Amino acid sequence: MIIFNASVLDFYQIITPIITVAYLLIVFVFRSIIVWRQSGVNPFVFSSTENAHDYLGFIYKMAVLFMAITIVCYSYLPAVYQFLNPIPFLLRDSIQMVGVALLLISFLWTLIAQVQMSDSWRIGIDYDEKTELVVKGIFAISRNPVFLGVVVFYIGIFLILPNTLSFTLVLVMFITVQVQVRLEEVYLLETHGEAYQAYKNSVRRWI
Repeated sequence: MIIFNASVLDFYQIITPIITVAYLLIVFVFRSIIVWRQSGVNPFVFSSTENAHDYLGFIYKMAVLFMAITIVCYSYLPAVYQFLNPIPFLLRDSIQMVGVALLLISFLWTLIAQVQMSDSWRIGIDYDEKTELVVKGIFAISRNPVFLGVVVFYIGIFLILPNTLSFTLVLVMFITVQVQVRLEEVYLLETHGEAYQAYKNSVRRWI
């Protein structure tokens, strides 16, 4: 069994919730407000219907909720955290530092992608508005940089606090995002036609 210096553990217990809250507020809440004010369109287009698209939105919400639960337990409720089945052999300072680095990289990468999308950014597929096809900047090397950033963020969380729940969340997000991007590809092909097909042929889905 590996015993860690308490100050090292305290660092991760403090920094993880700080980065996560900042990530959610700046990347999703504040950016949504900015786009809404600039375009007059609410970028959050998931609703509460039973169709596949909106069910993905429900999964995203639950993933954020359970991510918050595992972080709160890790940082503030260590006795409860033990019930999440921590993975001891992954709980190493070097691995956790990689996790923090991934959180910061994901934060910056996702924010840049959203800024480059400008008013075209949406949370979900906006079937009512035709948004501009963004192909420059980060989008010249990845067709789905925001989704890529989100998955990397969940991987970072898992590396910082490796347990059964955080590992499950990585799997759930990876599968959910795979479905989401394929739904978007159909929509974008129908909306932008040959322009999107050419973009799809020249830029990878991920990186």
